[in-house]
Amino acid sequence: MNGAEILIDALKKEGVDIMFGYPGGVVIPIFDVLYRKNSINLILTRHEQAATHAADGYARATGKVGVCLVTSGPGATNTITGIATAKLDSIPIIVISGQVKTHVIGSDAFQETDMSGLTRSISKHNYLVQDIKELPRIIKEAFHIARSGRPGPVCIDLPVNIINSALPNYSYPKGIELPGYKPTVKGNPRQIEMLAQAIRKAEKPLIYAGGGIISSGATDVLSKLLKKTNIPVVATLMGLGCVKNNQKLFLGMPGMHGRIAANYALLECDLLVAIGTRFDDRVTGDPAEFAKNATIAHIDIDPSEIGKNIKADIPVVGDAKAVIADLLEKIPAREPDKWNNRTEKWKHKHKLTYNQHENGEILPQYVVDRISNLIDPDAAVVTDVGQHQMWAALFRDHKQPRSFISSGGLGTMGFGLPAAMGVSLAYPERTVVLISGDGSIQMNIQELATCAINKIPVKIAVLNNSFL
Repeated sequence: MNGAEILIDALKKEGVDIMFGYPGGVVIPIFDVLYRKNSINLILTRHEQAATHAADGYARATGKVGVCLVTSGPGATNTITGIATAKLDSIPIIVISGQVKTHVIGSDAFQETDMSGLTRSISKHNYLVQDIKELPRIIKEAFHIARSGRPGPVCIDLPVNIINSALPNYSYPKGIELPGYKPTVKGNPRQIEMLAQAIRKAEKPLIYAGGGIISSGATDVLSKLLKKTNIPVVATLMGLGCVKNNQKLFLGMPGMHGRIAANYALLECDLLVAIGTRFDDRVTGDPAEFAKNATIAHIDIDPSEIGKNIKADIPVVGDAKAVIADLLEKIPAREPDKWNNRTEKWKHKHKLTYNQHENGEILPQYVVDRISNLIDPDAAVVTDVGQHQMWAALFRDHKQPRSFISSGGLGTMGFGLPAAMGVSLAYPERTVVLISGDGSIQMNIQELATCAINKIPVKIAVLNNSFL
């Protein structure tokens, strides 16, 4: 088998049934195999950035690894924004780019770019394949790295001579050995005990839930924790859906665009239990003032996040699902008390409101509210970035994880339409609604053609404030 055939066989063995991409000179042999084998559905997007965002949307909706395939040079560099978007939001995608022949790398050959150098700081890991013998191992490792620990994008740069090289006696590895990469899943029992003691002593505890809850599939154990402890909870933009909006303890999204009750709770709590969140500046504001009355516990699978932005008094490195499960066994039940009454009063006093006059201009809050009421509970809402994104975050009735898809850390305009395509192709029977703005929708508007040709039934609402 040659490199192109090995790649497609390996993708199938990793469970890939759909991928997104755009052809070009050096990757034509891979497209030939895709055409011949017909085992993976390749969606031809109109731009490589859109292919990356579509793979990202697919990954956010399913929890599986999204895959895109592009050519060398400008094809590869067009994926940069999508890779950075996935990195900041911890989304598992594999970006496969073509590359010039290995012996001309560094000579400024036609459509040559140093993808290893360009993506080093915006990917979880990257590879330049320099020997056909390494290709099976690299693909196996790439999928493992992308989906394990803190998920993220992995880039594979594939020179054309490797794509065309033959490998006798090809077999796909059953396992991998990465001595330097061993994510900690189980939390340290002593640290978990320390956190349990802090919860027992706290008079004003608060849970601060992030996207790590969704990544680790921890929504059920979080629900059990809330039921047992009656601790109020806030959720970040990436964490929306990990707690149902109608959950009595849920105070909403905190931060500069968040709910008043959520921010008051952050100011007054005496114990903040942060789970799977990186203390983004949109939430913390001035770090010196953030939750300054609280002991701060931070649960995260990525040790580099703990103490990076906010000092953690009780650090717990581990997978959110595993740590919460262990914590549940160590803490007693807690009945609602004065703190619960106080946070509930804030929640009711500072409700989200708007005044839609019968014959007035249609308010954006009203649009999001009506969409939320009209769609079925299983529907997915995807957003672009801007004012409409925050209205969607606040006025959408979040009922389950992986149903609110939005670019958080990078704030990528143009993310919405291709990401919505990825969500819809992952779940063809599911209603998918894109809420966009007049600026964002135009940034990848060419993907309307992809939707039309592939009959992707994304519903699009553009909140046009006529500024962009």
